[in-house]
Amino acid sequence: MAIRKELVLKSDFEEVEKVESLLNDLQSEIGFNDELYAKLMLTVSEAATNGIVHGNKLDPSKKVVLTAESDGSVLTITTKDEGEGFEPDEVADPLAEENLLKPSGRGVFLMKEYADEVEYQDGGTILVLKFKLS
Repeated sequence: MAIRKELVLKSDFEEVEKVESLLNDLQSEIGFNDELYAKLMLTVSEAATNGIVHGNKLDPSKKVVLTAESDGSVLTITTKDEGEGFEPDEVADPLAEENLLKPSGRGVFLMKEYADEVEYQDGGTILVLKFKLS
């Protein structure tokens, strides 16, 4: 069963709360377990936050678009922001001693840990997260 949903977020911190209802809808339609739900909540919230804060720089005229697609075996979540992009390989290692106490920089690392695939496109303005459903 193919599923496709889209969520458009304004560049405001409070908009990230809308991710939960998207994930609730996906869980009821697809039927994935709570462990995957927890991984999705962490990674998709982080992806949305990164798009809003780092991509769009909290510019209220810019949006972040989340697209969720599933073919029954894989759930793909894509986020697209309207920022200038970034180079993911240049993000500092959050596990390096000098970065352990920094308040940011863990999101990219966590997404790589929890998603089955992480891919950046269009100069870093598009993030594709893939999760196996079985």
